[in-house]
Amino acid sequence: MILQAVNDNDIHNVVLSYLIHNCYNESVESFIACTGMKQQTDYLENMEKRKRIFQCALERNALMAIELAEQLGPDILKNNEDLEFDLLSLHFVDLVCSKKCTEALEFAQIKLSPFGKEQKYREKLEDFMALLAYNEPEKSPVFHLLSLEYRQQVADSLNRAILGCTLESSQLHGNGKANTAGYSRQTMLDSGNCQGWTPTIFLEGFSQKLIGNNQISTGS
Repeated sequence: MILQAVNDNDIHNVVLSYLIHNCYNESVESFIACTGMKQQTDYLENMEKRKRIFQCALERNALMAIELAEQLGPDILKNNEDLEFDLLSLHFVDLVCSKKCTEALEFAQIKLSPFGKEQKYREKLEDFMALLAYNEPEKSPVFHLLSLEYRQQVADSLNRAILGCTLESSQLHGNGKANTAGYSRQTMLDSGNCQGWTPTIFLEGFSQKLIGNNQISTGS
């Protein structure tokens, strides 16, 4: 088997994509300075905005996360009903945990009930509404909806959606050409769950490309 040399640019793109995805601002700046990579002038500003939105979703301020996300890209939630529902559900959970049951019920009727027209949301709605039946929701059969893990999952999904929208926008403004980290970043977006990145997941996109190159080499 003939192994093809790994392109340094591919490695740099994967590393940069990881740092940008996780909003490691200082590390991104240092890495770009060390490697001489080029990025659009507004990438740090976009990263700061995305980081703030992620933190809002994670820190019991889902409505602010929704507002900021819509300001950043109107289509982020418009084209992703699942994500919109999940973010609204976080606010509902916060109201329940704050013992604001009447306000939670009103919010559910106005914001969540329209989703009930579709079967895939109906069961979720029933689970969330079940929280109102318990004085101690954390002891209910659906206590996982109150967990940090669930909130982290929703925040991660929002982060991916914003990053994907930002990437698409940068490609359009670049006359259809992907930026220097385009391939690697999109690979990471398509890989699925971003929670708890490990080196294996982090390098998955690069590994797949390397395997493809090796197959081409062995076939020649």
